Parts: sequence; structure tokens; C-alpha cells
Amino acid sequence: MEEKLSSLPEKNQLPTEPVRPGVTTGAADASVEPVDTPVLARPQTSPRRRKFNLDKTHRWAWVQVAVFGIQLALDLAAIIGGFLLAYAIRKRIDLGGPFIDFNPSNYQLILALSTVSVLVAFYNRGIYRLKRGFSKIDEFYRICAGTFLGLVLAIFFNSFLLGPNFLYSRIIFLYSMVLIIALVSVVRWLFSSLVDLLRRFGLSQVRIVIVGGGDPTARIARKVQAVPQLGYEIAGVVCDKREAGHECELPAGTKLLGHLDDLAEIVRANEIDELIITMSGVTQEELFNLVGMCDDLPVNIRIYPEAFQLVTTNEVTISALTGLPLVSVKDVALRGVNRFIKRGMDIAISLALLVIVSPVMLMIALLIKITSPRGPVFYTQERVGLDGKPFTVFKFRSMRYLGDHESPAWTTANDPRRTRLGRFIRRYSIDELPQFINVLVGDMSIVGPRPEQPHYVEEFSRTIPRYMRRHKEKAGITGWAQVNGLRGDTSITERTRYDLYYVENWSVLFDLKIMLKTVLVIFTDKNAY
Repeated sequence: MEEKLSSLPEKNQLPTEPVRPGVTTGAADASVEPVDTPVLARPQTSPRRRKFNLDKTHRWAWVQVAVFGIQLALDLAAIIGGFLLAYAIRKRIDLGGPFIDFNPSNYQLILALSTVSVLVAFYNRGIYRLKRGFSKIDEFYRICAGTFLGLVLAIFFNSFLLGPNFLYSRIIFLYSMVLIIALVSVVRWLFSSLVDLLRRFGLSQVRIVIVGGGDPTARIARKVQAVPQLGYEIAGVVCDKREAGHECELPAGTKLLGHLDDLAEIVRANEIDELIITMSGVTQEELFNLVGMCDDLPVNIRIYPEAFQLVTTNEVTISALTGLPLVSVKDVALRGVNRFIKRGMDIAISLALLVIVSPVMLMIALLIKITSPRGPVFYTQERVGLDGKPFTVFKFRSMRYLGDHESPAWTTANDPRRTRLGRFIRRYSIDELPQFINVLVGDMSIVGPRPEQPHYVEEFSRTIPRYMRRHKEKAGITGWAQVNGLRGDTSITERTRYDLYYVENWSVLFDLKIMLKTVLVIFTDKNAY
């Protein structure tokens, strides 16, 4: 398969469906070569099955949000308690030095800034990304590092905002650090003990399948069964061989769900959340094919590395299951509370931006109507978003209105159909400002894979491996592929790789990085036309 399958300019502003140059939709299309790697079609589930899956996903997300909210509230109380106790102890214990009494109004502001600084530092140190089975000692180390970093940030921000009105004591700084570490550690231990107890009774269960057989599979099964407080439930084992006379060795207390060839269907039918691969002697190609079977499914994939000789890269991380190292090759980053965080960012940023740029949008709308009175101000088009569902995208019209019976060619560089105003607003992506309305109503996200038209999605899903995986998240106004120059007449295969990397490695800082790069790219992008 050619690396560059075809060209797909990102912007089409005409009111009728364009014809893509060099590509037809018929069976005789020879411009796109078929690929050797089989591509899974999007699972066709019955309405009952789809509703059940959605309900389970929503329940899982709300459980994670509740846990995150309680943990955040406990941390907040512990941090504030640490600051207040440090102040009270220093006030009552004479250490031989002068005691600095704070102005009450100043102290409230100092307390607020300091508390936020510590919470931000906790998030930066990954305290809110701890996974099941994470060592309590490692968590304590992160709390210590986060507290120290947070107090340093607190001094910086208070000094910057209050100037000479900010006075602090080194003794209170030391007391605060010790007390915050102690209080946060205690409340987190109590809360995690409660969560462990609830998981024993089936709350927040993660259904896993072990792929393989023999001693490595038995070792993983014993570990999972020995720590029910982690909330893992072994749905069963998938045998890695289907040879005549071969019997898969099953660990005690497990059942055989099927064989490797049926892995994708097993994951769907049993609503699996995580795969643990323990197969021995697997080649790199066989491993890639195995991961590809479930590429379109929202399932985490981990490998028990005792069975492999792998060299890890930046895209592979090491986690632990009660002492057994597992290599993570596929994570579903935007799951549970992360979806709510991303949605909150989208609403806050898009609402603020629409308010700020509303005068500019009104002026552009008036100029479009004045310079091109025949056509509408906004151009609308059907695109494909989350879970393959179509939605209507909004843009400012930048082309001359050609009527409903025209069938113009695809937009190209220096396209003569652009209006004079259209050339300007397309060059600096001003025509895409109305898409923040799509973000606000929930059809799109600010950052995500670029949305395409339905017939192109259908075409690419047949010809490009893993293409449909990008539709497991909301489409975005900007994205990792766009800020890396993959826009306009560029490789669809390469864009897909960047989109999948974003989907599987999402974080708040990653989104902010893409947004900042987008602002810079607007002035340097040569593919904007």
C-alpha cells in the first residue's frame, strides 16, 4: 500500500457535495490500493446490546467521577487543615524567634493560593492518575514530592501577587509540609481502605481476560484471585492455540472463553475492560496482529513481559499487578473522569472564546453578506464524529455561492472560487470560529481528530488500518496531526497515526500544548487555503 493513499484537503466551503479529484466511489477505483492487513469493521450490535454497553460505560464513568470527587475533597480538607494547624502550632509554641501575625484578609488569600498550588502540584506529580495495585509507598513518595513542589509554587504565586504584603515564616513552611504530608497520607489510606472493601463486594469491577496458557497464565490468575480488593474480575482465558488434540491449561477458578481467532468477538460479548497477554514465544508481527484484533475496541492491553524480550519505547509504559510487572501497549486514556475533565475544559474555553470574539464574528458575518450577498453567511456540512455519528459542522462561507445544482471540484490552492474575503479568513482559519458553537453543544471538542465527511470515512475505514479507532473520541477543531503539518494535501495514513497517538496518550497538558501550537501554526501553515 502506498504511504500516501490520496489527498484530502481539509476545507470545503461549497453548499453542494464536491467531487474528490482523482478518486471515484465506484468499484473500479484504482487510485487506492487495498491493504493486506485485515481491517475490522465497526461492530454491528443490536440496539439492546448497544444500550447495555452505553449504560455500563456511563455507570463506570460516574463511579470514577465520584471517587475522584471524594478524593479531591479529602485532599482539599487535609491541605487546608495542614496549613491551619501549622499556623496554630507556631502561634502557640515559642521557638525563640519573632512570630509574624498575618492580616486576616491577607491570610485568607494566602491560604487559597497556597491550597490551589498544592493541588496543582499533586496533579502534576500524577497523584490523581494512580492505578489499581499501585504501591502505597510510591504514592507516599508522590505526596511528598507534590507537597514540596506545591509549597514552592505557593511562595512564588503569593510573592508575585501580594508583593511586600506577603510575609511567611520558614518554620510555618516546614510545619505545613510535614502536616500536609501526614494528613493527606492518612486520609488517602483510610479512603483507599474503604474503596478496597467496596471492591471486595463488587463495586467498580474491571473485567479482564488472560490470553495464553501454562504457568504465566496461572501466575497472573493467582495474583488476581489473591487480591480481590483491587476489583479485578477474571472473565476467563483465551487459548492461544487451536490445534487438534491441544488442550489449553486453565488455572483453577477460570473458564475457557474461546480461542485466539475469536478474540475480538469474545471481548465484545463479555464486555471486557482489559486484556493481559501471557503467550510465550510470540514474534513482533504476531503481537501487532494480536493487538490489531482489538484496535477498534475500548479495551486496555497489557503484556506479562516474562514471556517477551521487548525493548520499551515512549509509547510503552510499565505498570504493576501486585508485584508482577506488566507492559502496557494500549491504554484508553479518555475514560471515566478524564472525559468529564476534557468536557469541562471544552465548555469553559469555547464559551469564553465565543464571548471574546463575538464582535469579530459579527463583523465577519456582515462583511460576507456585503461582499457576497447571494449566498448564506454560514456554510454547513455533515461530518462524522464520536462513535461514527453524523453531525452538522458550522463555518463561515468563504466561496462564491454556486447554487444547488453545481458539482464543483475539490478545494485547491489558489482556488478561483474563493471570495476576496474568503482568501483572508481561510488563510488564518477565521472561517472555523463558528465551530466553537459545535464544541459548546457537545458535537465536537476543541482538540481531537479532524472530522471527515461520511463517504470519506466509509472509504478510509475499508482501506486504512485502525482508521475507525479515531472515531472513539470526539472530533476536534484542531489536533495533533494538524499542528504537525498534516493538513490539506497530506497522507491520510500518517494523519491516522497521529490521531491514534493523541487518542491513546491524552492528558490535560497535551491538550494545552496542542492549543498553544495551533495559535503559532495559524501564522505559518502553508496548507491553509
